[in-house]
Amino acid sequence: MVAWLKSYADSARVNGFVVGVSGGIDSALTSTLCAMTGKDTLLLELPIYQAVSQVSRAQEHMQWLASKYSNVKTHRVELTPVFDGFMKSVPATESEELLHLSLANTRSRLRMMTLYYFAGIHRLLVAGTGNKVEDFGVGFYTKYGDGGVDVSPIADLMKTEVYALAQYLGVIDSIQKAKPTDGLWGDDRSDEDQIGASYPELEWAMVEIANNENTFPSLDSYTERQKTVLQIYWRMNRANQHKMNPIPVCLIPENLKISH
Repeated sequence: MVAWLKSYADSARVNGFVVGVSGGIDSALTSTLCAMTGKDTLLLELPIYQAVSQVSRAQEHMQWLASKYSNVKTHRVELTPVFDGFMKSVPATESEELLHLSLANTRSRLRMMTLYYFAGIHRLLVAGTGNKVEDFGVGFYTKYGDGGVDVSPIADLMKTEVYALAQYLGVIDSIQKAKPTDGLWGDDRSDEDQIGASYPELEWAMVEIANNENTFPSLDSYTERQKTVLQIYWRMNRANQHKMNPIPVCLIPENLKISH
C-alpha cells in the first residue's frame, strides 16, 4: 500500500499527500500510510463545532506521527467561523431533518475545499480516508465532501481490516478504542447510531449480498437480527448508488447533433 501511494505520487509528479485527520481510525491509518512513503505529508485538523474527544484524539495522533516521521507536518484550520458565516448567508427551511442533514454535509464539503486549497499550494494529493464498507457498500460518506479525493489507499479494506492494520502499525490506543463516527454533527453520536448496524454486521451483509450475485437474498434462513442488517445494508446501498457510480451523461444520438 505504501509502495502504491509512492508510485502514484511519482507518476502524478507531486510532492506528497494531505490528509484530514478526524481522530478516527480511518484517517489515522491513511495518514500513517502516507507518512511511511517518505514524501511530504501534511496532516490537517479541520474542526467545526467538534466534540472535545475527537479534537484531542486528532491532536494526539498528529503529534505521534510527526514525532516518528520527519516528513510529516501538521496544521490546524478552525472552520467554525466559516461554517457560521455560511449558515447566516443561506435561507432556513421548514424541514428540521433536511436542514440538519444538509448542514452536516456542508461541514464535510468545507473540509474538502480546505484540503484542496492546501493541496494546490503545496503540490499534494488529497488522500481519501474511506474504507470498503463505506465507499462501496453503504455509501456512508458525503458526495463531494469526504468523497472528493485524489487517491483512496484504504478503500479496498473492510473496517475490521483497517483496525487490524492500524494496530499492527501502532496507532494510538485512544483511536483504536474509540467508537467510529463521521464527526459531522458536533456530538459523539457514532456511525452505528446513525446506520443502525455495526461495521462487522455490515461487512457480513456485504459478503452475503455479493455471494447472492448482488441481489437481495431470500430471508427465510436468517435470524431476525440478520434480516434487519441485510435490509439496512440493501436500503443504503440502493439509495447511495449515485455516489458510487460514475456521473450519468446524457448521450445525444449522432443524427441529432449539429454537423460541423
